[in-house]
Amino acid sequence: MQLSERFTADLARVWPEGARDPGLKLGIAVSGGPDSLGLLLLAAAARPGAVAAATVDHGLRAESTAEAAEVARVCADLGVPHAVLGVSVAQGNVQAQARDARYGALAAWMEREGAAALATGHHGDDQAETVIMRLNRGSGVAGLAGVRERTWVPGAEALLIRPVLGWRKAELGAVVAQAGLAAAQDPSNSNLAFDRVRIRQALAGADWIDAEAVARAAAHVADADIALDWATEREFGARVLREGLGYSYRPAAPKAIAMRVIARIVEEIGGEAPRGGAVGRAYDALLARQTVSIGEVVARPGPGVWSFVKALRRRV
Repeated sequence: MQLSERFTADLARVWPEGARDPGLKLGIAVSGGPDSLGLLLLAAAARPGAVAAATVDHGLRAESTAEAAEVARVCADLGVPHAVLGVSVAQGNVQAQARDARYGALAAWMEREGAAALATGHHGDDQAETVIMRLNRGSGVAGLAGVRERTWVPGAEALLIRPVLGWRKAELGAVVAQAGLAAAQDPSNSNLAFDRVRIRQALAGADWIDAEAVARAAAHVADADIALDWATEREFGARVLREGLGYSYRPAAPKAIAMRVIARIVEEIGGEAPRGGAVGRAYDALLARQTVSIGEVVARPGPGVWSFVKALRRRV
């Protein structure tokens, strides 16, 4: 199968709406690196006249302006509309700040552009890095599912798809090379201060790891995560009651589902999703008939029922 045919099939599977309506506009996030540039080339060939691209310039590197200009040149040659989105990043956790700013700018651009979905160049090697990094942190099912092929742009009601999640980085690089283009290289991808970079370098020397198999395993875990969400919805509807300013829960499900019910109750009361470790400790405490706090919520065990209320603020 030709690479273009393979991409078209992958895109149709992840985004069937686009396969049914060739006129729907697909937005592409293009940094100028080999992954996103390869995605741009494949998408432009698969959906001529129905692709738009955007490059987010965080202003964190002197080269970023020139890299965005090069993406604009490539897009002009392909006949793809292109926009440069400038964002500012505050001090602190730079990677997290940059991610939030990037997706916020892309969501606003999608609305202006009329894009029905946003595609990013996350690939199989990225997925393997994500899964192993989260294994190393002791993540639960949701974390081990890795990044999803189809989800929502963080903080926005806009569709986010990853049509090359089953591809290898080298394959996307080959697409760029065959087009005679030189991709930009972000030096942060070699900065050992970041966990992902250290894992990436370790994986590069481990020829026994099959990145595609890891990506498939993550997809299986994602299916299990969806099943747990489905079971959680049923447990919540059948076993949780709103009582005054709090909730009561008569648990009947296994721990993995009960923890998700607890997390949902805490979020409903406190307005903030609790971390998985805190929920796990709360579950164990309630099972041992101990009162426990989860963020701003107090949970108390009773005969066959657990009650949850917002904690009272102490007077200063």
